[in-house]
Amino acid sequence: MEEILTEFLIESHENLDRLERDLVAIEKDPRDGETLSSIFRTIHTLKGSSGFLGFGQLEAIAHVGENLLSKMRDGLLLSNSDITGARRATVDAVRGMLGEIEASGSPAEHDYSELIARLERLKDGESAGAPSQPAPASGETVSGGTQPVAGSAASAAPASAPAPVTAPAKPAVTSAAVAPVSPTPAPIQATPAAPAEAPKPAPAPRAAPGADPPPEVSEHKGPSASDSNIRVDVGLLDKLVNLVGELVLARNQVLQFTNQQNDSAFQATSQRLNLITTELQGSVMKTRMQPIGNIWGKLPRVVRDLASSCGKQVRLEMEGKETELDKTIIEAIKDPLTHIVRNSVDHGIEDPATRVSKGKPEEGCLKMRAYHEGGQVNIEISDDGGGLDLERVKQKAVQKMLISAEQASILTDHQAIQLIFMPGFSTAEKITNVSGRGVGMDVVKTNIEKIGGMVDMQSVKGAGTTLKIKIPLTLAIIPALIVTSGGERFAIPQVSLLELVRLEQSQNDSQIEYIHGAPIYRLRGQLLPLVYLNKQLKLNDSRERLEADVQDETNIVVLQAD
Repeated sequence: MEEILTEFLIESHENLDRLERDLVAIEKDPRDGETLSSIFRTIHTLKGSSGFLGFGQLEAIAHVGENLLSKMRDGLLLSNSDITGARRATVDAVRGMLGEIEASGSPAEHDYSELIARLERLKDGESAGAPSQPAPASGETVSGGTQPVAGSAASAAPASAPAPVTAPAKPAVTSAAVAPVSPTPAPIQATPAAPAEAPKPAPAPRAAPGADPPPEVSEHKGPSASDSNIRVDVGLLDKLVNLVGELVLARNQVLQFTNQQNDSAFQATSQRLNLITTELQGSVMKTRMQPIGNIWGKLPRVVRDLASSCGKQVRLEMEGKETELDKTIIEAIKDPLTHIVRNSVDHGIEDPATRVSKGKPEEGCLKMRAYHEGGQVNIEISDDGGGLDLERVKQKAVQKMLISAEQASILTDHQAIQLIFMPGFSTAEKITNVSGRGVGMDVVKTNIEKIGGMVDMQSVKGAGTTLKIKIPLTLAIIPALIVTSGGERFAIPQVSLLELVRLEQSQNDSQIEYIHGAPIYRLRGQLLPLVYLNKQLKLNDSRERLEADVQDETNIVVLQAD
């Protein structure tokens, strides 16, 4: 709740700043429809957010202001001095309430009925000051050229203020008779302007007229939530990431050069550069990181609506919502995740009657889990539904001529599961607005692999299905293993790297086998085909290398791609 409140305050302060700019612009051109629409949207957003958080008083003021702006946007009212003053009074009241929320967590109880009534009268085309117009008080004020907001506040102040407050204020305004007695008339004539404004900054006792919030509340001490956050263009962040990447490369070159030097001072300086660059790299990368909960927040609504339309009962459980990903990765997996969740509800979880007949509870469970592992983010979506009928999957693939009957007969269970990722494949009997077109899982797989990720599925008939997604933390910097082959250096992404195996010379002949001339390595009972990188890439080793070095040991990089 504290995070939600902070976000609300940041957004509301930004909206108010934009609103004040728009109000200045609309005074110059009252018929500017685009600016009026912008003002209306801002007030509407503020009303919705405050209503969601239960700030009823703030919502009420925003609602009345929205009604007034709605008529202006539709051309039924034209802006005038009364409306301009009322709008500014609304902004002041809202800003004061936001200051109270930031200070204490909730707005103080003030009477804003006069401001609300004023906005209602203006909405109905009446004059703003018709019911309450203490003319003598407003005439008594020196600052007669101020906006109607200040005028209304000043006119209301003497009427409701207690006598001890007004008593010293009057001599300050009507001090012309005292001037001749004073030995220094010039300073006395210069000071009436200051005392004349004194009643305005000191309206501490006046709580009754709710046109303006108490000034001491709006002046919130300490940095506000909006001051501690700043919005930065994504393009600028991308440029920073690229520059830090170049800095890292330069740092690596300096460190390589340092290893060849014996100067201790130079080595200490390069190590300091290394530490600072590493810390800077981590900090810049964090500026683009966002919790995966940002996109998970929309899924409960998707599950609830879809389950309701399908006549099912589904409970959604989430774990690891705080797991962070790069913004570009989050945008890329948003649609695939939504499709997977819809698939689980539509295809995976059975209706209540079927579940009861199988001895399961009526309510199905859909679990989503995210966690970091090995420099990647793993996302698991599992359900306790009916699982995949692999024989039916094979039959559908043969019917749609995606594979032949001979191929289907020799497929393993894991290979049969992979059929659902083929374009055009669907097990749905009829096409609905949710599924049946065969354009879902292949798009999911394509989009995930496009960002360097992997998709895998495990299913047990009658028990449920689990879909696992492995994606990189970021696309900006990819960890890699540097290898040398044929005198050239290559980088292998760690995403595809499973393990490294080192064979000494004595093990080469015993553990590397040949089948029809192709080298094979037996790793824990599993046969792995070996590919010599220098031969595959037809590299000519122009550097001087001893033949013995090549035969002494064999380094095997075990990879998995696709």
